[in-house]
Amino acid sequence: MSELRNIYKLHTATRRGRTLILNISLAPLKRADEKAPGGALVVLEDVTARVRLEEQLQQREKLSSIGLLAAGVAHEINTPLTGVSSYTQMLLGMLAEADPKHSLLQKIRRQTDRATGIVNNLLNFSRTGGVTEFAEVDLNRVLDDTLQLLEPQFRQSGVELAREYAEDLPHVYGNAGKLQQVFTNLLLNARDAIPDGGRVRLRTLSDDRDLVTVEVVDTGIGIAPENVARIYDPFFTTKGVGRGTGLGLAVSYGIVQEHSGHISVESAPGRGTTFRITLPTAGARSRLQAASD
Repeated sequence: MSELRNIYKLHTATRRGRTLILNISLAPLKRADEKAPGGALVVLEDVTARVRLEEQLQQREKLSSIGLLAAGVAHEINTPLTGVSSYTQMLLGMLAEADPKHSLLQKIRRQTDRATGIVNNLLNFSRTGGVTEFAEVDLNRVLDDTLQLLEPQFRQSGVELAREYAEDLPHVYGNAGKLQQVFTNLLLNARDAIPDGGRVRLRTLSDDRDLVTVEVVDTGIGIAPENVARIYDPFFTTKGVGRGTGLGLAVSYGIVQEHSGHISVESAPGRGTTFRITLPTAGARSRLQAASD
């Protein structure tokens, strides 16, 4: 090697499996009295945190602009949709159930309800940065409340649910309803990724850095590498027509950001998927506020 070489944003991992992103510089070392290189200087720079921050800022800007568009579209659709729903309900009340037109109106009502759900998702997506009531939240309890609602669907799908909760998990400062929305999205996505039965593991843990982590691990089909970078994009979905709007993860991303947290994913086709949410503890937030006052 006779000239300086640089490798930027090399993705690798530690022995314990922690993801690393490195910038590497290689420079030849020459002695003053010799022409041939006497060795090489290798500089490794860990830029993992910087790259993650850049990705979060880019995603925030994207979600902010699309959120304004989503809110406008949702409000415009809501007005005619409300009219269709009201007239359908009125006609259903005027016809006997035996009337052939009654079943057609029921189909219209179901499709109207589906459209209403999509509009509500659009509104939820656009409101993620709004004023929210925050308090101390026990994540283990929020997860149990979420599972209580979803367990019948998992049993019907033949998917096993496993809990691995840390004892004495520190509370986080947040909104339980919004966090439950995030966990619901992740769990339903995990269920949909296991078409032939499998296992979903829900795990909580804390470390010494005033952080709490929630992991949703499934044994499903995994995510293709070219799709991993797009999963938080609004309206992007790999599910079939009528099965997904592509807003669940976009909304979840915004909620996690609103809670000063971080969401990441590890996945490969045929090897399952792990979503990891990291949130600051309520105690860490209180100390930070006290220091800034």
